[in-house]
Amino acid sequence: MKSRSVLVLIPAFLLCFGSGCKDQPKKKKDYQVVSWALADPQMLQPLISTELGATTVMKFIFQQLIEIDFKTLELTPVLAENRAVIEKTAKGGMSLTFTIRKEARWDNGSPVTAKDVVFTLKAMLNPAVNNSAIKSTIDYISDVQLYPENANKLTIYCDTIFFLAESGCGGYPVIPEYFYDPKGLMKDFTIAQLHKNAKALINDPRIQEFATDMNSEKRMRDKNFISGSGPYKLDEWVTNQRVVLKKRAHYWGDTLSEQVPYLAGYPDRLVFSTIKDQNSALSALKAGNLDVLYQIKAKDFLALKDDKKFNEKFNLYTPPFLVYYYLGFNTKNKFFRDKKTRQALSYLTDVDKIIRTIFYGMAKRTVGPVHPDNKKEYNTDVPLYEFNPEKAKALLAQDGWSDSNGDGTIDKRIDGVRTEFKVTIAVNQSETRKSVALMFQEDARKAGIQVDVVQQEWNTYISNLKKHNIEMFVNGWALSPTGNDMKGVWHSESTLNNGDNYVNFSNASCDSLLDAMRTEIDDAKRAVLMKKLQVLMHDEAPCVFLIVPTGTLAISKKFTNAEPSAMRPGFNPSDFKLLKAD
Repeated sequence: MKSRSVLVLIPAFLLCFGSGCKDQPKKKKDYQVVSWALADPQMLQPLISTELGATTVMKFIFQQLIEIDFKTLELTPVLAENRAVIEKTAKGGMSLTFTIRKEARWDNGSPVTAKDVVFTLKAMLNPAVNNSAIKSTIDYISDVQLYPENANKLTIYCDTIFFLAESGCGGYPVIPEYFYDPKGLMKDFTIAQLHKNAKALINDPRIQEFATDMNSEKRMRDKNFISGSGPYKLDEWVTNQRVVLKKRAHYWGDTLSEQVPYLAGYPDRLVFSTIKDQNSALSALKAGNLDVLYQIKAKDFLALKDDKKFNEKFNLYTPPFLVYYYLGFNTKNKFFRDKKTRQALSYLTDVDKIIRTIFYGMAKRTVGPVHPDNKKEYNTDVPLYEFNPEKAKALLAQDGWSDSNGDGTIDKRIDGVRTEFKVTIAVNQSETRKSVALMFQEDARKAGIQVDVVQQEWNTYISNLKKHNIEMFVNGWALSPTGNDMKGVWHSESTLNNGDNYVNFSNASCDSLLDAMRTEIDDAKRAVLMKKLQVLMHDEAPCVFLIVPTGTLAISKKFTNAEPSAMRPGFNPSDFKLLKAD
């Protein structure tokens, strides 16, 4: 045993003596950031999913030409060297020229080039790829120009003026052509073709073969079929438990991250831990199994502020939250076709009580899909729906609802059949949203409406929303600090093909306003249109606009550079640096 110990010690001594142990740099300690997720991401297919859980994870795998900076809330170049050079064209459109950073690299070490950007646009415009919500955000892109003398430069042409052209033309995840189209199926198609003749091309076998691959499950969750230029790659996905991202070896952005903070990827791993109820998530946080928890219930958050032991380990933040919550109706459902009924339900929703008893004052009301702090566009002349059950009952009566058989539930003849007002509100696993639904359930009962509340697993819930298989629901939409194109959420075109118009709302006047806002680059004139939209939505009542909440966030004190943000989800774990070794 003695001789064996000497054999081990002597080489170690010699190594230390020869290299000078005191001068050797310490190896950086590996560390990870564990963040809470209410559910697994819908998928990790960046050209299809717009779901929040998916985009929260994918932003660390894929990169855009430009992005909204978490700290400044302004557009900042990521893959691009600088923001776009924008010019008007002779045909009444716009051109935007980008140059990609020469340092940018894919997983295989090859450079990110302008051809990859063009390929990404082709993939998004492929008529058989299941991404109608995303297509609506780039439907004005009509052509591109490459430059033989500079493989990193391209100009994107728009056939119309669009107020969000820069973020639209540069704000999508760029994917590698070599990896996502190894057969070159999209190579011979042009952007101009796909822009003008998408429907005519849909049966082309190359279009179909490419789309079948892009729509496949392997491209959505198999780590061997997902690849980007970002600091992380998918390492593990255990369904309903965790998604783990691992830092890429030789990540190109490491050499630039001090000058370009948005390129940073400091932790070795990012873990998104799926915990399907907020109470269990809070317990996991207190036990040290989570480093970050957001959307903490207001009651719990206020209690945490007074918890001395908790505050020794965590920082608490209340960043402004760029999101609005609403109670949605499927407006084409038989119960909600008439706006008088929808208005009545607006009067049956006690929003002030929701703020007092569920959000403990940590929220404010909103009249429409605009944050009240957006002073330019928020319409203060539109009245908030007051809680007024008697007015609600009067409107229901005007729409033909009455308790004809005295059983306590109102009814009317719909399509020739006596139908009782019995509906279901669906919510995801959020206890907060469930509480909102239960409060409405009680007030609706007093007006003779029976409401059942059901909780659905996140991906089931989103799928049902997109397919309009839900009667009522409680939901939220994120807002952008750089401007909002609402076509994808409120335009009639977005009711089709799994679009994001979950309330199934179709209104010609609304469509006209949305289309006009997209092409109005004068901020003051666009604000007038936005205010008109709020007037229309107040009258049509496609949903009950509820509140904009205050963010509630806890981050472990073992990290530095861990600042809150108004951008959802309110933090950027790739920025976190380990403060000290545990």
